[in-house]
Amino acid sequence: MQVNVEEISTVKKKVTIEVPVERVNEEIEKAYSAIQKKAKIQGFRPGKAPLQLIKRTYSDAMREDVMRRLFQQTLYKALDEHKIEPLESPTIESDVLEAGLPFKYSAVVEVLPQIMLNDYTGLTATKELYVANPDAVTEELTRMQDNMAQMIPLEDGAVVEGGHSVSVNYSIVVEGAPEEISGEQQTVVEIGTKKLIPGLEEQLIGMKAGETKEFTLDLPAEDGEENEPVKRGIFTVTVTDIKQKELPELDDEFAQQLGDYETLDELRAKMAEYNETHERERIDNDLKDRIIKALIEKNPLDVPESMIKRQLDHMFENLKNRLKSQKMSLETMGLDADGFAARFRDDAIDKVKGGLLLVAMVEKENITVTDDDLTAQYEKIAAGNPEMLDRIKTYYGSNKEAKHSINAEIKENKAIAFLLERAVITEVSADQLKAA
Repeated sequence: MQVNVEEISTVKKKVTIEVPVERVNEEIEKAYSAIQKKAKIQGFRPGKAPLQLIKRTYSDAMREDVMRRLFQQTLYKALDEHKIEPLESPTIESDVLEAGLPFKYSAVVEVLPQIMLNDYTGLTATKELYVANPDAVTEELTRMQDNMAQMIPLEDGAVVEGGHSVSVNYSIVVEGAPEEISGEQQTVVEIGTKKLIPGLEEQLIGMKAGETKEFTLDLPAEDGEENEPVKRGIFTVTVTDIKQKELPELDDEFAQQLGDYETLDELRAKMAEYNETHERERIDNDLKDRIIKALIEKNPLDVPESMIKRQLDHMFENLKNRLKSQKMSLETMGLDADGFAARFRDDAIDKVKGGLLLVAMVEKENITVTDDDLTAQYEKIAAGNPEMLDRIKTYYGSNKEAKHSINAEIKENKAIAFLLERAVITEVSADQLKAA
């Protein structure tokens, strides 16, 4: 058996294998003999049909069987001998298998790149300077206050004003096209939000519950009709209910409804602490991304397409799950799998490159995981819940795959910490960071 290995790129090799004619003839005869024993041909008992008839009738089945066995018997043996570890199933191209001729085929395989770490100490990166935002707590309290608001029905005779929540029944007829009618529908209009058809809120202001009004407005263009003439809609609207948002007072009682707080000042202090922690974590995570990009710039490498695809699939599934938890979908973002892959391909490539370089660093610097490292990680996951901590320890202690995963995560975090400790970090304002 002759084997030739051609390096297409640092992550792709072409292995060409030629099986000698003697081996080919031997496998063909074995295949026909096995087929002859089982073949059912009219006029002959099983196993009694002439071999020449079997060869004429089952040549395609023979080729499929022999080629499959030759691939299995020769390809992975050749890969092992040349120390090639494919990341995915190889892509195979072959000649037509014929008796009396050697059989030649080629397999293209993707492999991990050989990583030669050159520069990874003294990397430079910018870090956002943390600046406390005195308005952040007030803005969050206002949002919470709005979420806890009650909608209070107004007395008879009240008229619609800004800030009111108005329940309406309505129908729409397209002007000049009476056959285009919506039929009666219901909706709630928050006056001042400008979420519906332009001009609608203004028409409702001053109306009373039970009052009906007819007016005409321009209708928004539907998808694909941007260049069509603007349609006018004749609206018939009846106000059925008017409510006003009543906000709770921002006082100690408000704070007590939100947790173990006695006063509003306690709540403000805890929120300020949480906001600072959250912002510093965001800044630190951004710095980690920047230092990994600096590592990639200093250590360029190719990455296998199969790894990029797996990373994109992982990112895509994560996005779908996040959107689902927020009761959203990809459609609302105007994305599908292909659009996502095109938009985030560069991010996926960087994640694969960064991961490979960090693994190489872990090996080169002999970074290990201690029992203390594992304990700290378990406690972080448990977030102060003793019962949860016991379950986490049991889970990782009994699940080898999960234990391997958490070990890899700890090693990666320690490798990033190694980079940051030896990097030159410059703190700049958020505005300077965006402008860079």
